[in-house]
Amino acid sequence: MREERLASFAPTTAHPARTWNYWLGGKDNYEADREAGDAILSIYPEIADMARLQRAFLRRVISHFTVDRGIRQFLDIGTGLPTADNTHEVAQRLAPEARVVYVDNDPIVLRHAEALLRSTPEGKTDYIEADLRDPGRILEEAARTLDFTQPVAITLLGVLLFITDDDEAAGIMRHLRDAVAPGSCLALTHTTTAVGGGRTDDAAKEWNDNSPNPMVMRTPEHIRGYVQGLELLEPGIVPLTRWRPDPEDTGSPRDIDEFCAVARKP
Repeated sequence: MREERLASFAPTTAHPARTWNYWLGGKDNYEADREAGDAILSIYPEIADMARLQRAFLRRVISHFTVDRGIRQFLDIGTGLPTADNTHEVAQRLAPEARVVYVDNDPIVLRHAEALLRSTPEGKTDYIEADLRDPGRILEEAARTLDFTQPVAITLLGVLLFITDDDEAAGIMRHLRDAVAPGSCLALTHTTTAVGGGRTDDAAKEWNDNSPNPMVMRTPEHIRGYVQGLELLEPGIVPLTRWRPDPEDTGSPRDIDEFCAVARKP
């Protein structure tokens, strides 16, 4: 089955994970991804910084879950192509026994993950090729590696915006929330227009006009609804640059249109 999906892969179509890799300066992308990325950069040049700042947020939130919350199990949905400081690298530096499951719907992402992502001897990593629209399958396959009777941290960074139906997105979040044990945590990021306004809308339109993977912008208030029933951690729904910036950072963090919600299941 994996070989069949790879055979059907069409590099002439831009994919979010590979375009994001291009903005991060990676090499795991194709001409279609670079063309789509450049078109959006011409409208919204901050997108390249947004990609880098989201990676910094990932480091901070995984460190928080590992050190401050004592979590040793991680489910990274929409992992994207491997780059520096992937979830297992951050978690296992702090807790070598940590277990991490990666999920993405692009077979090229998983091919790279299997080649590049290596666990510590004490921990474990696994890789699932699946779509966020099928949370039941994700949870079933993740249970090979993760014990859902114990706390799990779920990350959904820059992926929920590709679920354009609001009811479907809310249902997915409820499914994931209900599946995890008390003490579990969730980190979510989502693009908004709260900062960039019309320019962010224009960039999203450029993507939607030229990609089979449309996205939708949502308000910070809408994002809050996705963590309903969970304890929202301070400082709340904010641009991800403002979520517990590193103490050594100088100056005030600048606002960007990638907002975050970090929450805990009571």
